[in-house]
Amino acid sequence: MMADSIMSKAATMEIPINSNGDTGTLPEDDSLEQDLQQVMVSGPNLNETSIVSGGYGGPAGGIIPTSTIKGPAIRFNPEYLDRRRAPASAPGGCVLSPPFLLWSANHNTNSTEEVSRGVAVEKLDSVKKWGINTYKCTKQMFSERFGRGSRTVDLELEAQIDVLRDTKSKYENILSLATALISHFQSMVQTQQALGDTFTDLSQKSPELQDEFGYNAETQKLLCKNGEALLGAINFFVSSVNTLVNKTMEDTLMTIRLYENARLEFDAYRSDLEELSLGPRDAAAMVRIEMAQHDYQVHRDKYERLRSDVTIKLKFLEENKVKVMHKQLLLFHNAISAYFAGNQQQLEQTLIQFNVKLKPPGSDKPSWLEEQ
Repeated sequence: MMADSIMSKAATMEIPINSNGDTGTLPEDDSLEQDLQQVMVSGPNLNETSIVSGGYGGPAGGIIPTSTIKGPAIRFNPEYLDRRRAPASAPGGCVLSPPFLLWSANHNTNSTEEVSRGVAVEKLDSVKKWGINTYKCTKQMFSERFGRGSRTVDLELEAQIDVLRDTKSKYENILSLATALISHFQSMVQTQQALGDTFTDLSQKSPELQDEFGYNAETQKLLCKNGEALLGAINFFVSSVNTLVNKTMEDTLMTIRLYENARLEFDAYRSDLEELSLGPRDAAAMVRIEMAQHDYQVHRDKYERLRSDVTIKLKFLEENKVKVMHKQLLLFHNAISAYFAGNQQQLEQTLIQFNVKLKPPGSDKPSWLEEQ
């Protein structure tokens, strides 16, 4: 065919290269250009042609049949015939082929599958270990409850833990009673405030009883002022005791719960090791004994570490409790005594001594913007 001869002629023409690496100019060949234009305009299908490669290292003969290349038909634009420079090519004429890209995609997919498989195996091992540990601990717990198993006991530490739990329960009762006192006393102060306002209003509307209503109004307002000071002191007392009970003590009790769980695990693996030690001593049994010995040592170290943490926290908690309660009980006593003795000056000095700051009236109510 004419198209085949023209394409072969155009593909095998030499492109001169100068010393700077630029391509030279093809000699003018009007007939060839017209023939090429005619062929390109008519739009031959490259699937029916052959591609001639002039690159170094190409296939033998320089001709690659394109009948095996699958894809849509490609048509050239005649505008590209005006260009006189050869297109840039990779060194050695190397081109990445679709099989290489397919191998790369398959390789990445296999890597992702391997990672996912590794994560799944790791999760499965974790669930398996958790199941074995739960079974051993449950078995140990029932054995202790029904008196068939032994447990590790630290008598001194257990006594301190019992004292702490009893102390926390009593301090929670103090908090409950003090909160109730605040609620009742606040109602009384509000009633005194309303009563003082009523006396003031009546003193202005009853000239014959103006003096009597006046000094009663002043008395109620003074009691209301002292009551707000006492409420400030009691609120400070409740806040400090609440921090001690629900934060400091609770943090220590959390460590104690971890210690008790570690003790149960330690006894469970200790009992398991003792049972294996009483059994046969074949090769498989020795492997299981060695693994049990390793698990026993791990849980023993964990148990001893948490026991040490509990001992240290109990010591610091006792020191902190004495320091905090000494200050708060002194504040509570002085404020109550000064209020019911009617000693306003002593009550104010007590608040200053313990750095108690009173909230301005109405500060607890939300602003109009917050209510929107």
